[in-house]
Amino acid sequence: MNNKIKYYKSLKASNKSKSKDKKSIVLFLICLIIFGITIFLIFFNNNRAKKSKIGNNSTSQEIVNYILNISSYEAKVEVTINTNKNTNKYIIKQQYIEPDITIHEVLEPSSIAGVKIEKRGNELKIQNTNLSLSSIYNNYEYISKNDMDLNCFIDDYKKNGQSVYMEKDNQVIMKTKTSNIDKILYIDKNAALPVKMEIRDNSKKNEIYILYNEVNINSLSKSDILAFDVYKNISHI
Repeated sequence: MNNKIKYYKSLKASNKSKSKDKKSIVLFLICLIIFGITIFLIFFNNNRAKKSKIGNNSTSQEIVNYILNISSYEAKVEVTINTNKNTNKYIIKQQYIEPDITIHEVLEPSSIAGVKIEKRGNELKIQNTNLSLSSIYNNYEYISKNDMDLNCFIDDYKKNGQSVYMEKDNQVIMKTKTSNIDKILYIDKNAALPVKMEIRDNSKKNEIYILYNEVNINSLSKSDILAFDVYKNISHI
């Protein structure tokens, strides 16, 4: 009887060990696959960025084409929102990776600092806040919308056949509109980087001014987001 008990205990321990080994192997393979995908995406993104670089002597048309073909960007922006009721200011970190990943992280004011609004396709996440989604929409409507995104401007510019650009005071000025909003993007001609965006609704009652204090174009890839997600998931295992 004692020998049987010892045998079953040994068998049980052996099965547990095999199960742990299988989990370790599966986890290792998952990490290896994700690592491979990450390396591929980094390589692809770097090659694309090299091809899309623009020189100091570029024409206005070349700069417009460069902006319209942005695949990703990361920016620290100062946003001023004027409505018929009040004026609010925010400092926001924006990230975009084509085709459908956008992330807004509020840095200031301190009352909502840390709030992160992340959109991946049709999926919307509100992180680092006790505020409900309805509260965000009601009290901070504009920071939860896409209108302030550079990629949204690009989409609107491409869709509107009457979009125009001009050069003035060493800036390339791109103008477009939707059914109820006028948008103007100012680009530094030497650096080929956005400087300011103005957004006005047709009623002229609401205005948004966006200053690009820091901006990096084509500096991100899906691998950056993927690698961060993998790190978070593994840290919780």
